[in-house]
Amino acid sequence: MPAADEGDPADHFAIRTLTEAAGRGYDTLLSLKFPYNQKSFPAPGSKEMAAELARLDRVLPAVMGKADIMTIGNEPFIESLPAERDERLNAFYETVARHVIGYRREHCGAGCGTRLYMGALNRLDLADRRTPAAERWMAFVRETPEIDGVDIHPHVPAPESTQPFLDYILPRMRAGQTFLVTEFSLVWHWKRHLEDPVAADFAQRYGFAPGTKVWQVIKAAIDDPFPQRKWRDFLTSCPWFTSQSTFLRDQMRLYRGTGRLAVATYGFKQDDLMVRNFGPDKDPWLLNSVFATYTVKPRGDGTSAPNYWLGAFKAQQRT
Repeated sequence: MPAADEGDPADHFAIRTLTEAAGRGYDTLLSLKFPYNQKSFPAPGSKEMAAELARLDRVLPAVMGKADIMTIGNEPFIESLPAERDERLNAFYETVARHVIGYRREHCGAGCGTRLYMGALNRLDLADRRTPAAERWMAFVRETPEIDGVDIHPHVPAPESTQPFLDYILPRMRAGQTFLVTEFSLVWHWKRHLEDPVAADFAQRYGFAPGTKVWQVIKAAIDDPFPQRKWRDFLTSCPWFTSQSTFLRDQMRLYRGTGRLAVATYGFKQDDLMVRNFGPDKDPWLLNSVFATYTVKPRGDGTSAPNYWLGAFKAQQRT
């Protein structure tokens, strides 16, 4: 949302890409991101809140009726000051949501093609994240007829940690509401293994010193991208990685099995933030991606090489 102050939102690369994709017949989903992790939420009725709503009024004409789904918020319980993850967070997002609902009603009409969700809840596998503010969040979702459901981001330390997300949201939604999963991964499982030594046979085959750690191999691939075979050999030499080879299939089966899933999406490519200053404390999002844009040399035609997950990703697509 702060990018709305930098020029016409319709010209922003994210919105332009989305509207161009929509124009080619693709289904599209847009999340409105409000980063308040460095400053306080504006109070409803304040001049600061008026400025935030004015940003919305610049963005909404570019996307309303074009995006199939609009998620109000990205990760509110992360993109906020820890001390304000209470009713102040709720009051801010409820004000924003009512403004979006009013804009849709006035400018897009009863048949508007953009459906609205509230997003997204994180780490519901942890009891201390199921707070009064999270309860109020779900109550607003349930009690607001114009909201179709809620978004979740199950980035988890183990596959079984996803079930608590569903156990939390499903009983708190009204009949007919659905949920989104716009991000999910095992990133916290991967991170626990960054300081493991790589397999001895991989180290010997590719000239790494005995005892080289996982994060050091990843850093080497970032600094000088590997051939695709070498990157795959690295990943498949890690039992903590290959033991999760059915993760995408199993997670999609879980989501679809509820009968309430609207859309699930998955990380498509590595980006520059994932590889910047990579070290043992870095969150290894790059291991999730369908395409290895930064750790593997491009293919002969210049396109990005597949990461480990491409086959599983393609197998889970539905038309």
